[in-house]
Amino acid sequence: MKTKTIGFVGLGLIGGSIAKAILNVYPNTRILATASRESTIEAAFEERLIDNNGLLKIHQFGQCDIIFLCSPVKINCDYLKMLKDVVKPDCIITDVGSTKGDITAVARELGMTNQFIGGHPMTGSELTGLEHSNALLLENAYYILTADSEMNRETYDEFASYIESLGAIPIMLTPEEHDDATAAVSHLPHVIAASLVNLVQDTDDERSICKTIAAGGFKDITRIASGSPTMWQHVFLSNRDALIKLIDIYKDELEDFRTAILKSDADEILRLWTKAKDYRDSITIPDNALLRFYELYCDIDDKPGTLVGVLQLLADADISVKNIDIIHNREFEPGVLRIEFYTDEAMKKAQTILVHNNYYVRQRTN
Repeated sequence: MKTKTIGFVGLGLIGGSIAKAILNVYPNTRILATASRESTIEAAFEERLIDNNGLLKIHQFGQCDIIFLCSPVKINCDYLKMLKDVVKPDCIITDVGSTKGDITAVARELGMTNQFIGGHPMTGSELTGLEHSNALLLENAYYILTADSEMNRETYDEFASYIESLGAIPIMLTPEEHDDATAAVSHLPHVIAASLVNLVQDTDDERSICKTIAAGGFKDITRIASGSPTMWQHVFLSNRDALIKLIDIYKDELEDFRTAILKSDADEILRLWTKAKDYRDSITIPDNALLRFYELYCDIDDKPGTLVGVLQLLADADISVKNIDIIHNREFEPGVLRIEFYTDEAMKKAQTILVHNNYYVRQRTN
């Protein structure tokens, strides 16, 4: 696929990461972008990520070969309408939204089904904004592509190859298949995470005991509740029917656990948990370099200078530490001192050094 100019409407975490991945592979690409804040565009220009140093009008995207819509779902629909009479006949318009039903319907109404390809990179972070974007965000990440049946198959395949060349793994689904699947594995978990955090907050006492002792397990399963409220507002409303159906099914699943616990039915509790464990253990996680973490957990004595001693050993070996903290709630945690590194090589080197110096060290990997 020959692409000379690519446009981005929205340049946050996902848009910025895709733009950086493009320049990594195709450094001669011309990239134009606009965003909700001019400061974002100025920062991207200073970073030499884009070619314009100011907000663009929609008509200025008429020169683009591909346009990525990287705003919330409903806003992407509005932009698609504005682009109809602006873009070239062979320009591909795609989005990165978490639902496909609404925007595909708009493409059909506009007669743009041969130009619009829905896109959903299955990657990201609870962090938002251009400043957190990274070209590695797409590395080995599933990238769902959807299209109407009227889409030219050759054009669709060319775009899928282009996405694959950026390091992602394209998966081709219908818009309906996408929305049903993501409602189950993405949208419902976000509802559950947010509702669980609200539950703990609402039932905590005036001393904030729950907040104080919240362990790694609670933080792990509620991490996604730190995502953008506006983005998820758009997602939930645009995939309402599929999400409501799954919430009702999930209520039944909770009721199964409630009944088993209420009846002290040990066999049923074991069955429900084993069923979940077996399926969870069967899920393989793509080797996404950006989303991997490299952590060691180390037990240390509560004595003056012990922590400094650990850090000095690592510094003497020229090992950079990304983050370090003391774990006060040890439930489900393999050590009192958590040390995070930038690379797997650094983590393994640090483990060898610490073990050689009689520290009890364990890894916890993703």
